[in-house]
Amino acid sequence: MILEMEPNASQEDVEFVIKRAQGLGLTVHVSRQGERTVISVFGNTRGLDPTALAGLRGVRGLRQLSRPFRLASREYKPEPTLVRVGDCTVGGKAVVVMAGPCSVESYDQLRRTAEAVQEAGAAILRGGAFKPRSSPYSWQGLAERGLEILARVREETGLLVLTEVLAPEQVALVSRYADILQIGTRNMQNFPLLHAVGESGKPAVLKRGMMSTVEEWLLSAEYILSHGNEKLILCERGIRTFETYTRNTLDINAVPLLKELTHLPVIVDPSHATGKASLVPAVSLAAVAAGADGLLVEVHPDPERAASDGFQSLSLEQFRGTMEQLRLVARSVGRAMDARAPRGDHD
Repeated sequence: MILEMEPNASQEDVEFVIKRAQGLGLTVHVSRQGERTVISVFGNTRGLDPTALAGLRGVRGLRQLSRPFRLASREYKPEPTLVRVGDCTVGGKAVVVMAGPCSVESYDQLRRTAEAVQEAGAAILRGGAFKPRSSPYSWQGLAERGLEILARVREETGLLVLTEVLAPEQVALVSRYADILQIGTRNMQNFPLLHAVGESGKPAVLKRGMMSTVEEWLLSAEYILSHGNEKLILCERGIRTFETYTRNTLDINAVPLLKELTHLPVIVDPSHATGKASLVPAVSLAAVAAGADGLLVEVHPDPERAASDGFQSLSLEQFRGTMEQLRLVARSVGRAMDARAPRGDHD
């Protein structure tokens, strides 16, 4: 249930509605959307007389929500959400490219990659410090040392930094070093982690679970939103199907579908979707054509010697070529690639 307050409703009016709803045993979430104040009411509303809330002073109207994912729904917020990180905006006119190695291996490796992706037009540097791997014997990352390298390269280049967080107890640590927290496919339904990221207020990327439906994915997003963090970006990274020639199957349908269902920005990870560097450029172009707000691309200065995921990582030269093609496609669908222009250019 959504209660929209009158534009001139006082803070006292808003607080009175909140207390009345809580007195009825309901959970309340307050959002200010421009000049509007919207109060979402959740819980057992069966048998509740709508006038018990809709008739209160300052309430403009009441709407029932049909989707199980409520705060993520366009029913709740019709206009697109813009997630601003530093001088970069995700969800506006610009297609935001986040690029870098699967794993932070050394300062020299990361600095070389950062300079190359920045020159090619990427706005955000990605790199894993903590690596969740299927095998306990695989490379697990440099942990906090990797975070320190990311932060150092950020200071030297001005690039924003995105990295993965694996557990609730890591959120505070990773937040000290990173600009954006990534929740990986294996942790999409790690509810304590979703709670912690929600409470952190830090911009976050939530990847789709490898075997999750769109509805399950959006309900996971709801955990973060309901804990007060509206700086959330969804990332389609492919799902497991019966196909074995690619690592996963990119659900390109999900991009325009999410644009209908949710107000949240949507990006695509073509590296994990395909698992093959040779396919990443074409899939990146398709994602932008389908309406993606950004890309999350693995790039390495020497993919054959990468500690992890070298087979799906673009070389520095391949990334430059892909960015040139992306500019053409972005322009053809009315988008831009300069994600770090003044904010007014994105709105």
